[in-house]
Order: sequence, then C-alpha cells, then structure tokens
Amino acid sequence: MGNSKSSVALKKDEGRAMMNSSSEELDSYYPVRPECLADVPKTRFKARVGKTLSERRWKAAFSKEGYLDIAGVLRRIQRGGIHPSIKGAAWEFLLGCFDPESTFEERNQLRQQRREQYAAWKSECQKIVPVIGSGIFITSAIVSDDGQPIASDDGQPIASDDGQPIASDDGQPIECAATTSNTQDTNDAVPADNGDYDKKILQWKLSLHQIGLDVVRTDRTLVFYENEANQAKLWDVLAVYAWMDKDIGYVQGMSDICSPMVILLENEADAYWCFERAMRRLRENFKSSTNSIGVQSQLSTLAQVVKTVDPKLHQHLEELDGGEYLFAFRMLMVLFRREFSFVDSLYLWEVMWAMEYNPNIYSSYDDKRQPLLSELLYDDKPNDKHKLKEYGKFERNNLKTGAAEQNSALAVFLVASVLETKHRRLMKEAKGLDDVVQILGEISGNLDARKALDEALKVHKKYMKQAKKS
Repeated sequence: MGNSKSSVALKKDEGRAMMNSSSEELDSYYPVRPECLADVPKTRFKARVGKTLSERRWKAAFSKEGYLDIAGVLRRIQRGGIHPSIKGAAWEFLLGCFDPESTFEERNQLRQQRREQYAAWKSECQKIVPVIGSGIFITSAIVSDDGQPIASDDGQPIASDDGQPIASDDGQPIECAATTSNTQDTNDAVPADNGDYDKKILQWKLSLHQIGLDVVRTDRTLVFYENEANQAKLWDVLAVYAWMDKDIGYVQGMSDICSPMVILLENEADAYWCFERAMRRLRENFKSSTNSIGVQSQLSTLAQVVKTVDPKLHQHLEELDGGEYLFAFRMLMVLFRREFSFVDSLYLWEVMWAMEYNPNIYSSYDDKRQPLLSELLYDDKPNDKHKLKEYGKFERNNLKTGAAEQNSALAVFLVASVLETKHRRLMKEAKGLDDVVQILGEISGNLDARKALDEALKVHKKYMKQAKKS
C-alpha cells in the first residue's frame, strides 16, 4: 500500500511540474534573441505527463547507493524525451560518460578525475596559445601555412613560434608543452617523432581561427551566445578536443554537436567529456581523405536502404545523378540540427540515443584493447528478457534480427523516412539535384520529430524484412 501511495503522489507532483513547464514554455530554457524569432523553426516538442522524463522521475530512478534504473529511464525517454531541467545529467548516461551500475561516490570520483585531466590538457594548450582559457577567442589566423606567427592588432604574436618561448601575462617565458597523460580515457596526444609533433602543433594552430569563425555562427540566434564568455567556452572545448584528437582534429560541423553540451552542462570539463563521448559515436563521419568524405559510409548505407524500400525513388535519384545521396550530407553530419528548432533537435537526439542505447557502451569506451567498437558492444549479448530491457528499442530490434554488428545508425533510417514521405513530390517535381535539395529544405519547421522517428523505425523494419528475403 505504501508503494502505491508514493506512486500516486509521484504522478501528481510530476503532473504539476509538467503543467508548470508547459505554461512557462520550454523555449524559455533556451531563449531566442527577439530579432531572430522569425528566422527559427517553430518548436513542436511539449513535455507530457507520464511520457517525458521529469526531474522527479529521474531522481526516483536512482537507488540509495546511486545505481540507475536505466531500463525505466530509456522507456521514458523513448516515449517523450527529457525535461530540460535534467537533460544534461541524463545525456551523460545516454552517451556513455557514466555507468548506470555505478554508485554516486564512484561517479563523483570519476567526474573529479576527468575535470583534472581536462584542466591538464587545457593548460598544455594554453602554454602554446595563451588566449585559450582567457574568456575570449580568435577568428583570425595566428600562423601562416609555413608556421610563421602572425601578429595580432597590437603587434604581439598570439601563439608561440614552434620551439621559441612566448611571454605570459607576467612576462615570464612559456615553453611549449608536451602531453604527459596516459589515462585510459584518452589517446596519446603527442607523437613520438618530434617532426610529427611540430606538424601536429602547426595543424592545430591553423584550425583555431576556423573554430572561432564557426563558434560565431553556431546557434547565434540563442541569447546564451550573446555572452562572449559562453562563446569562448565553446571555443575552448573545441580547441582542446582538436588538440587531443590527433587523427581528425577539428572539422566544420563539430561546433553544432558541441554547442548543446556547453549549454546544458555548466562545468566546462563536463561539457568536454560529454562532447568527447558524442564524437566517439560520430567521429567516423568527420574523417575524410582525398578519395572520400567521412560520412560516405552512411551515405552508402542510405542508398542501399532506399534502393531496398523504395526502388522507384532510388532509380529516379540515380537518373538525377544523385545516387551517391550527397544531398543528405548535412542531415547526417550534424544530425538534423538545421531541420529542427534547437529544442526539437535536442529532443530528437536524446530519443535517438535512447533507442540506440547499448548497456555495454560505458565498458566499451573504457576498454584498453581498442578493438572495433562494434565487437565490444556485442561481446556480451543478453540471454534474458530483463537484460534486453536495458537496450534501446532500435538496438533491441537489431539484436533480434541479427543485424546488430552492422551498427547502422538510426539517423540513416531517419533520412530514408524523410525521403519516403517526400516520395510523391520528389518523383513529380524533382528535375535535378537542386530541386531535391529545395524539396528537402522545405521540411525545416514542418517536420515532427516524434513522427519522423516512428517512420524511421517502420523503414528499418521494412528494410530488414526485405533484406532477409534477398
């Protein structure tokens, strides 16, 4: 009886909280600059009692020691997203920053270790480019392509000339730093060969002004980024990430992925680690070479999906010279950030991540063997129904159909579902790729994230069924 009464009280309190948030408008959590209101897509997401994961329901999902009922949390998120008041905290679990089977104390210790690690990396970057961590950021190049320092407006170099000291604020020379960390959470940032290290420093310095230019453009309609200190925070996180990811560094589009983390998580180090975990899922999209673009593998999967579920549309797109599906590049690269309002895009992401959730994600990121992520995720497949509930809906379907190791992203099926809904118009009106881009561009502000995800799951089911037949 006591449990029943507490459950009723919980629902009543949750209902009041949801009613209050609805009346306040969820947009108020991420206010838009008044002059930009006409230029942003309309927000469709609304918190719903009994569906959206509320702050009270979130707190109730933890045991006394701190273990999280991830199965119950996933059900809530998949039905109605996450209330803005606890969005950042919930994202840290969805993205694998923390293990649901850890205690409050264990997570606090890990968080502190990560904050110290981030501070050490940031200090390394600051010794090379002192403007990092200063509360301002740069949008002009600080070195030429051959590595020569470019002076700032006051005639002083902004960054050290490789191998040469640069004066700090107190006039003392600062030597270029070398990475000393060898923790399990990171890649070694400094190559053994000094020539490679010098090249790494140059490439990193060359990227800093591009990061700054992108920061200025990222979510510029939000009041949050009217504060230059918040822009600098985003720049710092991206600059440190570019320093640590020696293979890819910084690529345009990363700022769109990072910005929500900076807004949701007050502590800069926490925002960094949340972004770093998100990039573990997405970084292959940003890899490129002279022969291919990073997102090419997902575009190829998209082509195969559409060819299977809608062969007439695929043939039509091929006739328009769109068989490589490059028109979907941006959707996959930045996960529909431009197609939805800020609030709706966050809702879309969290529901997708909940649907794709694999309970092995934390341990796979923690593994020192560095095998393929897909191998680690499916090392321990569930044999009982209880364990299966700890997987997201999309991931569970993949396990049941035996397609889990293919590791196809839900985003691919989301794009395919959008193409499906536009089948008639694309077949009738698209006479060239420009028409395809225009028709797809018109979905901005008119696409319901919940319905789109439901359609994506239907396309996935249809594709798996057809693929099994062939």
